[in-house]
Order: sequence, then C-alpha cells, then structure tokens
Amino acid sequence: MATLLYRLGKTAFRRWPAFIGVWVVALVAVGFTALAIQQPTSSTFSIPGIPSERASELQEELFPGSEDALNDTSVTVVVAVPEGEQLSDPAYADRISQLVTDISDSPQVLSSEQAPILDPVAAAAAQEEALSAGGASPEDVANLAPVDADGRVGLITFDFDVDEPTDIEPESQDAILELLDDARGDGLEVEANGPGLQVMEISGASELIGIAVALVVLVLTFGSLVAAGLPIVTAIVGVALTSLGVTGMTAFTDVSDMTPILAVMIGLAVGIDYALFILARYRSELEHTDDREEAAGIAVGTAGSAVVFAGLTVLIALAALAVVRIPFLTAMGLAAASGVFLAVLVALTLLPAVLGMLKSKAFGGTVRRYAPQRDEKGRIVNNGVRWAKLVGRSPLAAVVLVVIALGALAVPVQNLQLALPSDSTSPSDTTQRKASDLIAEAFGDGRQAPLLAVVDGRDIADDAERQAAFGEVVAWASEQDDVAHAQITQTNADPEGDPAAATGALVLITPESSAEDAATTDLLADLRDTQGDIESSTGAELGVTGMTAVAVDVSDRLNDALPIYLTVVIGLAFLLLVLVFRSILVPLTATLGFLLTVLATLGITVLVFQDGALGLVEGQPLVSFMPIFLVGVVFGLAMDYQVFLVTRIREAHVHGADSVAAVIDGFRNSARVVAAAAVIMMSVFAAFMLMDMSFIKAMGFALATAVFIDAFVVRMTLIPALMYLMGEKAWWLPRWLDRILPRVDVEGESLERAHARHD
Repeated sequence: MATLLYRLGKTAFRRWPAFIGVWVVALVAVGFTALAIQQPTSSTFSIPGIPSERASELQEELFPGSEDALNDTSVTVVVAVPEGEQLSDPAYADRISQLVTDISDSPQVLSSEQAPILDPVAAAAAQEEALSAGGASPEDVANLAPVDADGRVGLITFDFDVDEPTDIEPESQDAILELLDDARGDGLEVEANGPGLQVMEISGASELIGIAVALVVLVLTFGSLVAAGLPIVTAIVGVALTSLGVTGMTAFTDVSDMTPILAVMIGLAVGIDYALFILARYRSELEHTDDREEAAGIAVGTAGSAVVFAGLTVLIALAALAVVRIPFLTAMGLAAASGVFLAVLVALTLLPAVLGMLKSKAFGGTVRRYAPQRDEKGRIVNNGVRWAKLVGRSPLAAVVLVVIALGALAVPVQNLQLALPSDSTSPSDTTQRKASDLIAEAFGDGRQAPLLAVVDGRDIADDAERQAAFGEVVAWASEQDDVAHAQITQTNADPEGDPAAATGALVLITPESSAEDAATTDLLADLRDTQGDIESSTGAELGVTGMTAVAVDVSDRLNDALPIYLTVVIGLAFLLLVLVFRSILVPLTATLGFLLTVLATLGITVLVFQDGALGLVEGQPLVSFMPIFLVGVVFGLAMDYQVFLVTRIREAHVHGADSVAAVIDGFRNSARVVAAAAVIMMSVFAAFMLMDMSFIKAMGFALATAVFIDAFVVRMTLIPALMYLMGEKAWWLPRWLDRILPRVDVEGESLERAHARHD
C-alpha cells in the first residue's frame, strides 16, 4: 500500500498539469450533466413495508384517487380574533372573505370548480343549519368544525394543484405568505401551516463560517497563508463534485431535501482534514530532504495510507446505511459516502499535483516561522509530547476519570424521544409554529395528530352486516385510551346508488394528545394490538395510516434497524482495523471508545435539544433518523482519529521504539495535526447550527460535540492511557491470524528512510 501510494504521490507531483486537468474536466463535465438532468428533491420519509404504508395501499384500493398522506399538498390558514370577539363580527368577516377570494386566485391553488375554499364563518353557519336539521351528531360536527366553540378561531384549508409538495413553486408559497401579511393586523391574527408550506431554505452561510474558522486554524498550524489555503481549495473541489453528483442523483431516485446538506457537511470536514494530514507530513519530510518530489511521495505513501484506511472506515459506516432498507436514509448515506470517497481521491492526487505546481511557494505567505523546541537528541518537544507524558504518569486514573465522566453524560439517553420534523416542532417565531399553537389552543392537541383507520368490508357479503361492522369499528376506536373522538368521514358508496352498498369506510380517530406526545404513540400501539380482535368480530380488514402513524412507523423502523446496522458497521470496521494495526486489542479499545463517544454525545444532545437545557433552543423531540445517522458518521470519524494517531504510534514501534516511547513519539508527530483537524471539523459542523431547520441544528451540534469528545477525550486521553497499561501486549496477534492476514504496510515500513529508525 505505502509503496503504491508513494509512486502515485511522486507521479502526481511530477505530472501536475495532467492531474489538475483531469480534475477540472471532471468538475465541468459533472456540473453540466447534473444541472441538465436535475429534478426537485423530496421532503417525504416513505419506508416500504411499514404498517401505515400498507394501510395507504388499502385506502387506494377502496378509494381510487385518494390522496396519500406523504403527497399531501394542503395548507391550513388559521385566522383568530381577540378574546371576547368573534370571526363573524363585521369588522373581521369581510376581511376573511376577501382573504379566501385572494387565496383562490393565487398561483397553483386548486380552482374553485375543483375544490371550493370555504369561508370558515359561512361554513360554520352551514354546519349549524345541518345540525339543527338533524343530519349529523353534535360530536361529529364539532370534531370537524372549521371554527372553535367560542367562534374566535377559524380554519381555511386549501390544496395546491400539484402531484406532490416538491412541485410547488417557491413563488406560489411566497404569494400565500404575502396574502397573510396583508390580511393580519387590527386584531386579526393570520398564520398558516401544512405540507404545502414546507420550505427548505439552504444557505451557504454556514459553510462559509466553517471554512473561515478552518482557515484560521490552518494558518496557525502551518504559519503560511498559501499552505493554509491548500486544504480548503482541494476540499472545495471535492465538495463541489459531491454536491453536483447529488444533484444528478435526483434524476434517477428520490433524494431527501436534507441529503445535499449532510453530504456537504461531511465532505467538507473530511476533505479539509485529509488534505491537512498529508500536507503536514509533507512539511515534516522536508526537514529531512531537499527533494520535494520525494517528500511528496513519502507523504502520500505514509499519511496517504492512513487517509485511505480512515476513509474506508467512514465509507463502511455510511454505505452500510443501505442494509437497513430505508430509502431516504440509504440515499443520504451513499451521498455522504461519495463525498468521503472524493475527499480521499482529492487528497491523494490533486493535493500532490498542486504541490508540484507550487513547488517552493507551497509554504509562501509566511506569517510566523516554524521553530519548534527540541530536546538534547534533536527531537521535537511540543504540547503533544507533554500531554502524552502527563497521561503516562497515571494512566489508570485517566481511564477511570474518562469512563466515569462520559458515563455520567450518557445518562439522559434513557429519556430519548424521537419524531419526524413537523410544523408543531418548528421554531416558535415561524408562521407554521404559530398556526399549530393556535389550532392546539382552540381545537385541542389532537386536531393536528389524526389517525385514519381504513376499513375494508369487501369480504362481508350482507350489506347490513357491513354497515354494522363500520359502526363497530367506530365504537372500538372510541373506547381506546387517549381518543377524543372517532367518526366515519367517508365511504366508497356510489353517490347515485345505495349508501348501504359501500364496501369501505374511513374512520377518523382524533387523539387527545399531540403527535409528539408519547400517549399518541401508545394509542397507535393499542389500536394495532387490538386490531385482530375487531377484525375477527366483524369480518372486516383494517389498517391505520395518516402522517402521525407514518411518523411513528418510521421511528420504529429506524430503532429496529439500529442493532443490525451497528453489528454490520462495527464488525466490518473491526476487521479492517485488525488488518491495519495487526492487533486485536487496539481495534477493541477503539470500538469501546467509540461507544462511549456516541452515548455521551446522545446524552448531551438530549439535554440541550430535547430537554431545552441551557436555554439555547426550545425543547422538542430529536429527529427520528439522528441516532442511526449519528452512529454512522461518528464511527467513521472516530476511526479517522484512531487511524491517524495510532498509525504514528505503530510506525515508531515498528522502527524500534518500546511501548512507552512509541506512544510519546506518536503524539509528537500527530497530536498537533489531529487537534487541528478536530477543531476544523468541529467548526464545520457547529456552523450548521446557524441554519433555521431545528433538526439540522441538532445534527450539527451532535456531530461537533462528538468530534470534541472523541478527539480530545477518547483518542487523546483514553486510548494512550490504555496503550500505556497494555504495553507490548497492545500489539498481540495470534500467530495463525498473523500468517493469513495480508500485509498492507500503512506505516511505510517498506519505504527506506534513515531518519525513521528510532534511536
């Protein structure tokens, strides 16, 4: 491995015009192709095979053309007047009627002939007339009423004339929001929410902040403006290709609207880090030779080998998301994995080519001279050496302290609550959240968390028995805990035929609690647990669907997939690390350290984002896919630092150093660079906390926290302490396994370098 990459580094340095040219051509070609075939991203979270999905298919059979909950394009406009007043007051009624008319005339809104938009005041009056005529029960009328019992909060509901939410033009959404601005005021509150108003705003500000911090860290690390810019420039090339590739993916498959964000986030972080490691090794080699081409070859052969295996661990962790069979998560994992793959290629080929182009100017623009302190043998004495010696004084105490501290931080994980993003979890200053709060206050928390029971009576031959079965299902649903009301909202009877001939019905089940409340999740579980009983007693087939059910099913599937995912990722990565380090104990300690990092990170994230500790954000459930995605990313990044740090320790060991000296020597050569890489990665992830989307804030926070814990607490404290305690046993490998394992030479043992032999 080292020899092959050594030759690649020298070739790229020597033939830099060809290598740079290939990357430029690739960038242009992928860019034009992707922009020509791109399609909109998707905001749905469909998972084939979940119970709610099967219920939706049953609904489509019984009610052809019915709208899938995942493709809902509706918008609910909430109008409210002050306490003691009513919407029917002349001061408000005319303005509300005008708002309804203006909405009907807005772009992409369904025409009045297709789906009339009802004035809530007029609709409430019509329902009162129907109630007085004895056409429906008071409870059924109240459950669907567009105006609350006090007459001060009303709902205007409409749909966009599109197939799915991603087809809605931003201009159409803006037109609706402008109408809300014009209508509100003088005591009238006007807010709106719903799938039709979901907006994914992607700003480059967070990336720019991360890059700015990275530039400062790189300047401090290299003391050169030119050298500081090289990792950033090369990483941007990789990120640009990744982003364009994800754009091109939309032409062939559904791509979640958060996929580009996460792919860029991870690609930028690892791209800078990988280039940093090779560039730092290149500068180190220049202390021992004046041949820049040779130095580039050694840097790519040694640090590049570590980059390859570090990248492989991240690739395994991200690509393995495909094994859980969740389409949107698979797309996210593959997109992020492609970013890591390109980051490795860029670091191995483009960076040495740029060094070949710059030659002696690679470390130009000097802002401070690199003059490290040295001991009596000429070896560098830096903070990495000092820290390694400090940990070595009491390694057992360091292990105990780290384990207890991280264990304590992990305690809040037991209160972890997961959900999909919704209007009710949006920031409190958004119109979506304000509308949700108004609806909850006026109509109850469950109004926005409906469950839909699909009743299939086609196997019941007698019309009367079939109608009775529908009624039994309503009674069964009403008896469940946490149900505010249940009613039949639609049957598939022919409008011109006998209503009793209907073979299917939709039963709307309104909970008392919100979609994020655990009581609603328990209600869904109770419905499904007792579903078999009502099917046996009635002869009908049932299914429960709706967005609330979909969200719960997605969370359940993700939770069930996590153990499988962990087994695959940890198993494959463990084998890879055994191959790299030729040791059993080193990969084992690396894995245990990763588990501590993940549990502590999740605990802190629960405290800050779910419980609202520190007052940084409003407390709300974490997004459902965070744990499994966090595990994948953190495992990959944790193994990055393990590979970069421990390969330098092993390099010293294979060149003659004893166990203690090897740890100190490894920290001498890599601790400073690993620390810089960790700070850069933290800054890139933390910058995403500035985005408006709460789940992106939480993801950025969690990843930044995980990098800090893993790099500085686990890899730089726990791991060296364990290495001291294990001594030479750290490199133990059964003889039979040593014979069958291929030798990959990550440390560059095959590269002849006199200065590498340990004194």
